[in-house]
Amino acid sequence: MPHLTSTDIAGRIEDLYGAPLADLEAHAQDQPPGMLSALLGMHDTLALAERSIDFHRDHLARLLHPDRQIGPHEVSHLLDGTRRLAEAVAVREAQATSVAAVLQSLTRAPAPTSASPTPSPPAPAAPLAAQSATHSR
Repeated sequence: MPHLTSTDIAGRIEDLYGAPLADLEAHAQDQPPGMLSALLGMHDTLALAERSIDFHRDHLARLLHPDRQIGPHEVSHLLDGTRRLAEAVAVREAQATSVAAVLQSLTRAPAPTSASPTPSPPAPAAPLAAQSATHSR
């Protein structure tokens, strides 16, 4: 499965529901929890993980700058930053894989067309024949 970003996921959610993400978020707040709110929550977690990856990557790059000395104090920061970066990557991969699988399993329902005839109600059942008073032997 290709790597999907939160932007890709947002686009897929918008395509599925036929509305911009901001409108969908506003709509989901007024509804009971369902698939839309689950997808939006997964998207938010994915976007947060991506921001966390960017932050920790930049922090590690500052710590590892060629003009900077690495002493015992910096080593603990490097290890912590590396651990946090790995955690953020793991969250991103898990969320991206899960939400992509859910979105792949869903399809957009076709919009009803006004030209399509409405189904006619079923014909009433035929009356049952009255049972005879004599029993067959």
